[in-house]
Amino acid sequence: MKYIITLAIALSCFSCISIKADVTNTESIEQSESQASAEAAIRLVIAEQEVAWNTHDLEGFMQGYWKSETLKFYGSSGLTQGWNQTLANYKKGYPSKAESGTLKFEIKDISKIEGDNYWVMGAYHLKRDIGDANGPFLIIFKKINGEWKIIADMSC
Repeated sequence: MKYIITLAIALSCFSCISIKADVTNTESIEQSESQASAEAAIRLVIAEQEVAWNTHDLEGFMQGYWKSETLKFYGSSGLTQGWNQTLANYKKGYPSKAESGTLKFEIKDISKIEGDNYWVMGAYHLKRDIGDANGPFLIIFKKINGEWKIIADMSC
């Protein structure tokens, strides 16, 4: 009888442990799938930006950015605030296809910060007849109204 009670208690304990492990594993899988989905969506935005840039569609390129006056862009000329000013700077710096050239992003890391906020680290490569331009970037994406948008960009 003592043996049966001991066995029943032992089985109860192991059952609880395995159930808890399954719940934790399910949560981890859901988080991984959610992060994979976010990363894929962010990569899509970046790919669409490359396509727009490479046809010298600067307005199309800017669709990847949050259309807000609180957008922040930090580059070689300092801090720019706002979507409109960032677009104006791009138009001034890249007035024709000769200046904008062909863009290729090289993504090194996409990591979740918290909630629906991710950073993307990488490099950009501009091939141009007037001389190539390359450099690192760090951009912050946030999911806003169901869309992934860049809310901050630091490109050198």
